[in-house]
Amino acid sequence: MYRYAVVFVMLLLSREVAIGQLSRELESPSQEVDLIFHAPRQINLFTVEPVDRGNLHFAIMHTFGTIDNGARDLFGLDNGANIQFSLEYGLSEKASIGMARQSRDKMYTVYGRYHLLKQTMDNRMPLSLSVMGGTSVNSSDYSFLIGGEPTFSERTSYALQWMIARKFSNRISVQISPMAAYFVDPNPIFFIEGDQNLYTALGISGKYKLTGKTSLTGQWIGNLNNQLRNNVGVGIDLEAGGHVFQLYFVTSPFLTETYLLAGGNGRPGDQFRLGFNVNRVFGYSR
Repeated sequence: MYRYAVVFVMLLLSREVAIGQLSRELESPSQEVDLIFHAPRQINLFTVEPVDRGNLHFAIMHTFGTIDNGARDLFGLDNGANIQFSLEYGLSEKASIGMARQSRDKMYTVYGRYHLLKQTMDNRMPLSLSVMGGTSVNSSDYSFLIGGEPTFSERTSYALQWMIARKFSNRISVQISPMAAYFVDPNPIFFIEGDQNLYTALGISGKYKLTGKTSLTGQWIGNLNNQLRNNVGVGIDLEAGGHVFQLYFVTSPFLTETYLLAGGNGRPGDQFRLGFNVNRVFGYSR
């Protein structure tokens, strides 16, 4: 009889603990929405996903040649790849710093991100808001130029990207990204097609979750003040073993933010390029 009484008391206590935990959860209705996107980057653009304090986000990004020659060029893979490596470190829950290197024009970029607002479950804060600012330097060898190499300042460009995102449901997330790029000297020797100093664009990113670890993705970067073609991308995100793999077709060969706005874009369809990103976040425990 004593044993049954002990079991009964333990069941009551466990029930009270469970109710207490539930009530504590309900006392915090403004819980932040997480995983609006799978990774801090999607296709070509940054997202509102932060890098937690002390964590390191490593990304490898690739774009290949256009697919219009079909199997003869292995759908663009024979034409070489533009590759970018990036590392981003979380300074706090809101701020992070990073650096990247794109192989095309040997571009080095340093950047920072800050997360100003975070969407909450009760919609008291209906969206997430982040900002990225970066500086890039073209380090290619131009010693062959008769007039002399561009100076360090003339090789420099700047990027600004706002990220305004909302998770509408467990499946659908959308982000709007007003963007700007400024070239100190848009030299025609660079791998860009624009000849302006300032470029502005509006990026739109979307995610539709198919399963817990797989989503269809889309991206559009529309140029607002020049005659360059817009950048279009469609793809799929896959989470596997702590990595986020992103496979996509995109019209831009570039990966650095300033070149996404000033560089050339092909036509959707026959001039799509195969690309893929590998994202990995390394956690830090004290």
